[in-house]
Amino acid sequence: MSKHVKKLSVACLIAVTFTLSGCGESEPLTEGGEPQLRRLTEQQYRNTIRDVFGSNIIIAGRFDPLERIDGLLAVGASSATITPAALERYEALGRSIALQVVDGHNRKVIVPCEPVSNSASDTACAEQFVSTVGRFLFRRPLTDAEQSLYVKIAGSAGDTLGSFYDGLAYGLTGMLVSPKFLYVNETIEPDPEARGLHRLDGYSKATRLSFLLWNTTPDNALLSAAQNGELGTEKGLETQFNRMMASSRIEHGLESFFEDMLEFERFDLIEKDPVIYPAFVLDVADDAKEQTLRTLTHLLLEEELDYRDIFTSRKTFISGPLGPIYRARVENPTGWAPYEFPEGSPWAGVHTHLSFQALFSHPGKSSPTLRGQAVREHLLCQKIPEPPGDVDFSNFNDDANPINRTARQRLSVHNQEASCAGCHKLMDPIGLAMEQFDGAGQFRTKENDTPIDTSGELDGITYTNAVGLGQALHDNPSAPACVTNRLYAYAAGRSPVNSERQWMGFLEEKFAGTGYKIPELLKEIVLSEAFYRVLPPSLDTTSADASETQPLAAKEEKS
Repeated sequence: MSKHVKKLSVACLIAVTFTLSGCGESEPLTEGGEPQLRRLTEQQYRNTIRDVFGSNIIIAGRFDPLERIDGLLAVGASSATITPAALERYEALGRSIALQVVDGHNRKVIVPCEPVSNSASDTACAEQFVSTVGRFLFRRPLTDAEQSLYVKIAGSAGDTLGSFYDGLAYGLTGMLVSPKFLYVNETIEPDPEARGLHRLDGYSKATRLSFLLWNTTPDNALLSAAQNGELGTEKGLETQFNRMMASSRIEHGLESFFEDMLEFERFDLIEKDPVIYPAFVLDVADDAKEQTLRTLTHLLLEEELDYRDIFTSRKTFISGPLGPIYRARVENPTGWAPYEFPEGSPWAGVHTHLSFQALFSHPGKSSPTLRGQAVREHLLCQKIPEPPGDVDFSNFNDDANPINRTARQRLSVHNQEASCAGCHKLMDPIGLAMEQFDGAGQFRTKENDTPIDTSGELDGITYTNAVGLGQALHDNPSAPACVTNRLYAYAAGRSPVNSERQWMGFLEEKFAGTGYKIPELLKEIVLSEAFYRVLPPSLDTTSADASETQPLAAKEEKS
C-alpha cells in the first residue's frame, strides 16, 4: 500500500457524522469566522505601489511594526491600528508617491489621458485616472461618492495651484491615506448555495486570493473575474488559481509566507559582535535570509518535493558572501548558483542554514534555548511559555567557568532551578543538537577547547547531531500540521476558529494524501468553500469606511 494512502481519521469520522458527506471527498461544513479588517503589511503596501505605478517609484518611509499574534504578523495585522503620528507618515509617504506618479515620464505611462490644459483642472481626465487607479488601490471599483470626492479634490487643488497634475497628485494622496486602501476590509454576502450561511463577496475573494498567492493587490484579470461573478464558481476559482500559480509572482508570494512563519523580519534588527564574528557582515546577513527563501521556493514549487524534505535536503543556493561561511567553493561570486552540500557535511535542512542559526542566537554567542524555542514555535506550532521575570541567568552566562565549558554543561547547572526545568526540557535538547554552529552560524566542533556533544531527542526520536534532528523533524507529524495551520491563518488573516476544527483536520488529511505538496495544499485552500465562509457581522462590528512588469494602472488602460 502506498505511504500516501490516507487512513480514516477521527476528524474525518466527525465530518461524516455531521455533514453526511463522504470522507476525503466533500469538505466539512463550517460557518467560518468573522470577516477581517486588517492593515496592509509593509511588504503588501510596497508591492501594491510597485504593481500599480511601476517599479521606479521610490517608497521612502517608515512603517509601524505589527504585533505577532499566534505566530504570524499576518494575524496581528487584524488588530493593528494607525496612530496619529503614523497617519502623518502615511500622508507624507502618499504625497511623495503621488508627486512621482504625475512627474515627467511616469505620467505618460500611468495617467490614461491628457488634460485639455496642464494649467487647469480637467474633470473628465481626472475621473478616468481616479477610476482606473482607485480600482487597484481599493481592490474594487470606487463608489460614485468615492469617485466624486477624489475628482473634486484633484479639481479644486488643480485650479488653486494652476496645475492639472499637481491637483491630480492631491487626489491620489487622498486615496493613499484612505482606510479603504490602508486596510483590507472584507465584505460579505449570503451564500446562495447554503441557506443561512454567508461568504465573502467576489472582490473580497479576489483580495484574499491575491494576497495569499502574490502578496499584492489583485490584478485586472482577477478583479474582472470578481466583477463577472466567475469567482463564485469552482471553475472560475480554479482558472484564476492556475493562472496565478503559473506566474513568477508565486515565488515571491510563497517567500512572503515563509518570511512571516520563520520570523525573518528580525533580520532588519540583527546584530553580531564584530570582534567575535568578523565574518558576519551586512552582505552575509542579507544573503543568509535570501538563501533560505530561495531554497524553500525551489524545493517546494519547482521540484514540488514533500514539505517535510525541507528538513533533510542538502540542496540549496550559494552566493559569494556565503561561500566562506559554508566552506564552499563559489562558482559565481557576484550572483547566486545552485549548490548541494556533500554527504557527511553538517548542513542538511533549512534549520542548519546560516539564517536560522544566526537569527536565533545572541549577538556574541549561540543559544540552544532560542534555537530550540524557534523549532518548537515556528516549525511545530508549539507555544513555549514566557520565562519568569526573576530568573537568574548567571549560571548559563558564565562562559569563563573552568568546569562548565560548554553550553550543555552550563544549561545543566542553570536548569536545576525548578522554575526553568519544565520548559527547558522542551527546548534545550533541540537547540543543543545545533551547538556545532556558533552564534553566527559558522561550524565548529569545540567550545572553549571542549568537544561539543550534539546528541538529543525530539518527542521520543533520538539523534546525534543537527542532521539527525532534521530527520526527526521530517518524521514528526506536528511539522506538516503546523505549516497547514500557519498557511491557512496567513491566508485568512486570522487563526482557525473552533467551528473550523473539523475543516482543519480535513485539510491536514488532504495535505497528507498529496504527499505533502505545498502547491496542492494551496489549491485545496483556494478551491474550498471554507476559505471564503464568514459569519454575519455582529451588532457591535465596525468597519473602515500588457505584462507583469507593467504598472497595473497602465495595463488597465489597454484592457
